[in-house]
Amino acid sequence: MRPLFSALCLLLLLTTHAWADHGLSLDGVLKYPHDFKGFDYTSPDAKPGGTLNLHALGSFDKMNPYTLKGSAPDMLEPLVFEHLMVSSQDEPFSQYGLLAKKVEVASDGLSVTFHLDPAARFSDDSPLTAEDVKFSLDTLQSAKAHPFYQSYWRDIVAAEVLSPQTIRFRFRQANRELPLIAGQIPVFSRAFFEKTPFDQDSLSIPLGSGPYVVEEFKAGKILTYRRNPKYWGHALPVNRGSYSFERIVLKFYKDPVVALEGFKAGEFDFMFENNSKQWARDYEGPKFAQGLIKKETLPHKRGAGMQGLIFNLRRPMFQDIRVRKAMSLAFDFEWSNENLFYGQYTRSTSYFSNSELAAQGTPSPEELALLEPLKEKLDPSVFGPVPQPPTTTPPNSLRQNLREAAKLLKEAGWSLGPDKVMTDGKGNRLEVEVLLATPDFERILAPYAANLEKLGIVLKYRTVDPSLYQSRVHDFDYDTIINGFGQSQSPGNEQRDMWHSSSATIKGSHNRIGIQDPAVDALVDQIIYAKNRPELITACRALDRVLLSGHYLVPNWHLTYHRIAYWDRFARPEKTPLFYSPSDWLLSWWMK
Repeated sequence: MRPLFSALCLLLLLTTHAWADHGLSLDGVLKYPHDFKGFDYTSPDAKPGGTLNLHALGSFDKMNPYTLKGSAPDMLEPLVFEHLMVSSQDEPFSQYGLLAKKVEVASDGLSVTFHLDPAARFSDDSPLTAEDVKFSLDTLQSAKAHPFYQSYWRDIVAAEVLSPQTIRFRFRQANRELPLIAGQIPVFSRAFFEKTPFDQDSLSIPLGSGPYVVEEFKAGKILTYRRNPKYWGHALPVNRGSYSFERIVLKFYKDPVVALEGFKAGEFDFMFENNSKQWARDYEGPKFAQGLIKKETLPHKRGAGMQGLIFNLRRPMFQDIRVRKAMSLAFDFEWSNENLFYGQYTRSTSYFSNSELAAQGTPSPEELALLEPLKEKLDPSVFGPVPQPPTTTPPNSLRQNLREAAKLLKEAGWSLGPDKVMTDGKGNRLEVEVLLATPDFERILAPYAANLEKLGIVLKYRTVDPSLYQSRVHDFDYDTIINGFGQSQSPGNEQRDMWHSSSATIKGSHNRIGIQDPAVDALVDQIIYAKNRPELITACRALDRVLLSGHYLVPNWHLTYHRIAYWDRFARPEKTPLFYSPSDWLLSWWMK
């Protein structure tokens, strides 16, 4: 799903002619011309061969990543399943043809037509046709697929097969993002899924059109992808210098600490590290000193979005904003950054952190034009300076913050019982459980729990098996979890799945907080149907203010670089992309 969360944008649809070409971009100017040979962050020197060994946490029990139940292995997308178009990693708002050789946007913005590459084939050598594309969209919009997709593509109201290689998508209304959203549709074999029901939890080896096939696996333990020598798209410019490894092997680990030790022992080749303590203390030893293992940071320009300890509003205790504020006041980020994170992090102060989309200062006149009609539904703080998370930087202090938190709890009707735990008027105790998939966060939650204890709040944390964790998250069965809300350079339809009232009751949606707010709904629509970049920025900043004013989470932190380590077995392109994840760029590396 990760590529689908990167919703990109199209040129302004205020033109007088339909536009047809090899790609789409926000301003109509593509970096790469029609005859481009490859992306700048790839290399023509890449050579096929060798085995790339990687790791994954948890396990897998299905081979279809597009359904709700169960866990699929990483990398099925893009290794096995392909999209109509592919995003450029060094342009914020551009896509180029993959399965689609040419794209044509109607002058009224109400449809887009894709002309498929006649050479496109599934790995069994059967042709990939417009009928397969229509089947894919129909399936993803149905109850058989994860509910995210129904929301994401709901403004595509019809798919018309014009010829075996031509398909047209019609839109509910003009939306500059929709042609690119249509380009992100993964294409399935209709014949395959007529024999293997799409929504059946199955470990049947999938049939796709991508550069790899699933060669073999042991459920939940190991999976091997093998490069398909007959892959139809090896010569495409968008694939130049990519997918060079003969095999890609995924080894599954239950514990990240065990996985790191396995990496240092040579069980796999590459690590993308999220844990600051491990990065500061555990990436050392003889193999690092000898240069056998390389450790480095890679800069990027991706928006950081927001990550935090989220409050599940489906729980009655979190429906009072004063309780949410009080719990936020008890977290001491500055102490944690100095003592636990080795000073590596920047506090996230926006749902669009590290981006021009983040709200700044007081609302602009353009933002006020969106916010004023919603004034009765909004907290007054929305109209002032951007709400900031609590801080203990002098002259502020944790003691001062806890006093303010205690006052808020008292106003909300909570009082200390005989066991020094907060209770409400009905005798309910203020006890909160944090559900975790790995134990990494336990060391961070321990001092936070001690701070909350001073307020009479009991914070417990429980680490469960990843599959159980995923099941409980899908069912919204938690008090709080650590959750990230990633953002692309051009937010759009995916915002509906994260914040809109319509997604709050749909199991498996990314509205993990459970927000049901008509003001938020209105601003999400402003983002989705923004006509140009300035309107998009304004709408995102307005939404940012409203979300921040709701105190829906305890904000975490972010980095402006990636932390990676790898065995010195690889060659790689000279140029690094701009908007990328390490695992994306790794597919452009090759064996020395």
